[in-house]
Amino acid sequence: MLIIIGIVVVIASVVGGYAIPGGHLAVLFQPFEFMIIFGAAIGAFVTGNTKTIISGTGKSFGRMMKGPKHARDGYVELLSALYLIFKLARAKGNLALEAHVEKPEESDIFAQFPAVQDDHHAMLFICDYLRLLTMGSDNPHELEALMDMDLESHHEEEHAVATALTSMSDGMPALGIVAAVLGVIHTMGSITEPPEVLGHLIGAALVGTFAGILLSYGFVGPLAAALGNIISADSRFYVCIKAGILAHVAGHPPAIAVEFARKTLSTDIRPSFYELEEAFENMPAPA
Repeated sequence: MLIIIGIVVVIASVVGGYAIPGGHLAVLFQPFEFMIIFGAAIGAFVTGNTKTIISGTGKSFGRMMKGPKHARDGYVELLSALYLIFKLARAKGNLALEAHVEKPEESDIFAQFPAVQDDHHAMLFICDYLRLLTMGSDNPHELEALMDMDLESHHEEEHAVATALTSMSDGMPALGIVAAVLGVIHTMGSITEPPEVLGHLIGAALVGTFAGILLSYGFVGPLAAALGNIISADSRFYVCIKAGILAHVAGHPPAIAVEFARKTLSTDIRPSFYELEEAFENMPAPA
């Protein structure tokens, strides 16, 4: 919603600021200038990126509209799920987690927390590292190093689309200049025309520069930044999981391990200690 509001404000400000003093909007409609800018930008984007990034870019627009996957309630569910998992492991040993991580879709623990269970990648992350615990890998330093490599790889993969959009945004002002230069070349071929005709041609050429800069700084650049912010926000889910599991492996009681995880969250999504305490009290004992 915020992205739509921002785009509307940009369009209203630019168009209104031009039209209200008496500017003619029809002059700004230069389809061939736009064809040069959009066509060259898309061609360069396809040339410079992999098939995975290109397809991911199309999918990312829906993600931008929806915003981060998890809000405050989602983190309450995550921390509650971790608490039950750690409580079960504390009472019966890490091997008791095997049934839950091998078939998480049938787990009575994860079934209580749809915000966690419905996040496919987060479930893979949780189950992969809990599976290592059931296999006897309980060295917190080794697990942390492995988690860091996993998260770094995931971070690079996720940010590849945002980086590609940023590169596209950086190139659009230059492509606008290309369109403007081509417009000037076309104008020079009509140098013998009367002033009103030359004025129209020069104005059309300058629209290329205007469009390239506006598209870059008014639309594509902010969209790339928004996507990067959403990806960073979603990555907190994984950092939270990492902190909780490492605290559990280090031997901390379930409530303390969850507190380690809670402290990784920013204040706008971090549930309070008392919110979690109330949530824990209302949960059934792990089976």
